[in-house]
Amino acid sequence: MSLRARRRPAANQQRCGGAGGSRRAAGSAMEDVCAKFVSQKISKVRWRPLPAAALQTPDVFATGSWDNEDNKISFWSVGDLGNAGLNGEYHGEPQLLCDIWHNGDVMDMQFLDQERIVVASSTGTVTVFRHHQNNQTLSANQRWEKAHYHVDQDTSCGGAACTGVICNKPEIVTVGEDGRINLFRADQKDAVRTIDNADSSTLHAVTFLRTTEILTVNSIGQLKIWDLRQQRNEPSQIFSLAGDRVPLHCVDRHPNQQHIVATGGQDGMLSIWDIRHGTMPVSLLNAHEAEMWEVHFHPSNPDHLFTCSEDGSLWHWDTSTDISEKPSFLHQGGRSTAYFSHNTINQSVVSAWLSNDPTKDRMEITNLVPNQTLSVNSLDILGPCLVYGTDAEAIYVNRQLFA
Repeated sequence: MSLRARRRPAANQQRCGGAGGSRRAAGSAMEDVCAKFVSQKISKVRWRPLPAAALQTPDVFATGSWDNEDNKISFWSVGDLGNAGLNGEYHGEPQLLCDIWHNGDVMDMQFLDQERIVVASSTGTVTVFRHHQNNQTLSANQRWEKAHYHVDQDTSCGGAACTGVICNKPEIVTVGEDGRINLFRADQKDAVRTIDNADSSTLHAVTFLRTTEILTVNSIGQLKIWDLRQQRNEPSQIFSLAGDRVPLHCVDRHPNQQHIVATGGQDGMLSIWDIRHGTMPVSLLNAHEAEMWEVHFHPSNPDHLFTCSEDGSLWHWDTSTDISEKPSFLHQGGRSTAYFSHNTINQSVVSAWLSNDPTKDRMEITNLVPNQTLSVNSLDILGPCLVYGTDAEAIYVNRQLFA
């Protein structure tokens, strides 16, 4: 099943809690965004990680495509300082470094390290591609054929889409629409561990909570925690959205506080969970008008969170402690302030995402794609740099988020 098969009209959900305040689109902030039309629908974008303690800004990202006759993995450079203006701002569009054909839709992509990227296919195969920086080529470094399958791994058809992948070098975890979880290790031919019937429904995404624990989200609104040290093939905890079983499409873990998790799903709502307490989300926030495809905490500034959607929007959620004194993510973009009900969000330093002190319930939400049309399928954020890809066959880069 490809992305398109997942794209049903958003369920007409009753929305509760969430942002009541007005939201304005970012106006002149878009002047900092560089667009590149690539003649392919882009399903995934990922910044190449920087070396530890590196001071430079990200300069290379990868994209994957879907719903094209020939899908590709492509590497792009935005690091040409020769294109910088007098104030150091960047004017050049992304330059293609290299690309390679990919069999099937690219369902997910994660960098394993600075040279290797792991790609999940709608055919069920998982491939590790290596980027050779000396001659700017890509090669398939390792492949697990039909890591996900419906009936029989050995039949010519029957592959099930691999919907999600997460890396914690050297370990790679994949999930699929077959409800299966695989644990691979880079440079090892066979799976280290497979949980065959982990879920009776489609698993849509996975993230590491810690080195031995993963969290999955599925098509009936459940989060499940799996302890990879345990031999039994059962989740150690299950959380779920109350009432309607809205499919969850994406998940991300707070980079500093592993108990805080954000999810997004078919109804476009943003859910914040505290996996230490209860089995339901702490907050349900009105967000997009259609499916939310990705949610990402900023890796080094997690008071900021980003979501993108089938409705063509990309939202920046800002819960930082003192908005007036923080450098804005947006150059001069329109900003709005939303006020939340008692149990939702505030700016507490303890955790901006979990407090219930109603006197501070304030958050700024900005749509970074004001002229939205087709789906924004993927985004990635690293340092001051944002990249996103769309069904309008374009990739967009903003390297001035903290301008």
